[in-house]
Amino acid sequence: MLVRANDQTKDCLIGDLIKPLLARRALSMRKFSTLCGMDTATISRILNGKQQPKLTHLQIFSEQLDVSLDHLIEAAGYKINHVKRGAEQGILDSLESIKTVLQHTKLLDLDITTERIKQEMVKYEQYARTDEGHRIICKEFDLKINQINGAGPFIDHLKEMHIQYCDEITSENDRTLIGSALLYFISSADLIPDYLFPIGYLDDAIVVYLVLDRLEQRL
Repeated sequence: MLVRANDQTKDCLIGDLIKPLLARRALSMRKFSTLCGMDTATISRILNGKQQPKLTHLQIFSEQLDVSLDHLIEAAGYKINHVKRGAEQGILDSLESIKTVLQHTKLLDLDITTERIKQEMVKYEQYARTDEGHRIICKEFDLKINQINGAGPFIDHLKEMHIQYCDEITSENDRTLIGSALLYFISSADLIPDYLFPIGYLDDAIVVYLVLDRLEQRL
């Protein structure tokens, strides 16, 4: 889980990690903001410890500076507790529990995260209609389930959706929608890295509940 570090670790600013990297690459704050597609003032506040960065900020910094996301998260004042998924079984049972986790981490904004996921889902719905997308769902779903060694309602929903996807009586529209959720889950290109448990599975959980809601509306 990601938790906010206590006051004793707050003087380890993310700026202490990033500023030397900028100097090494001869990047001014203005050039760096252009590369990141972020406001210069926002980056400045983050690096000077005046604004708490969101996960999206840290992901961009990680990509542009080729530095571990883990290091950036810890430098930003968060502590990563690597625990097995089964240890917090049920934490992703509902959208309400997802909201609770998001509120405690302070790394993510639910509305922004959900909107970005919806945008990604449009791409996955198109991919689910292709032969390649179908092949991936059929061959790689069980592998991903075994890989994460997960259990609980969130995973149970995915397993049920996979059965429904493979059922011949499922309509093409429903199969496409379900397939988009399965492809998102299988894909390694998550908006939130899976290893950041439990928030690493929040985007997958949000996808599941968004799809289930849309399927229910069709009934």
